[in-house]
Amino acid sequence: MENKEVKFCQSCAMPLENLEQLGTNADGSKNEDYCHYCFSDGAFIKEETMEEMIESCVPFVSKGNPWPDEETARKAMLELFPQLKRWKKL
Repeated sequence: MENKEVKFCQSCAMPLENLEQLGTNADGSKNEDYCHYCFSDGAFIKEETMEEMIESCVPFVSKGNPWPDEETARKAMLELFPQLKRWKKL
C-alpha cells in the first residue's frame, strides 16, 4: 500500500483526500493548494480575514472531529492557520 502524505487546503486546512475536493484554476484545471469551498475559477470564493475564516470553520471542526469543542478548535486553528499559504505573512 502506498503511503501518501495527506495535503491540506492552504486556506481552511481541510484535508484534501480526493480530486473532487480540489478547487479550480481560471483555466478549469484543479488547484492542488486549495479546496473547492475556498477557491474556484482561479480566485478565492470569499474575501475574508484569517480570523473570519477561523470563525466560519469552527462549527465544522469542533464536535469531536478533530477537536472536542469550539474553544479548543479556535485555539488550534489560531496556531495552524498562520502557517498556511493563504495566511502566511511574508
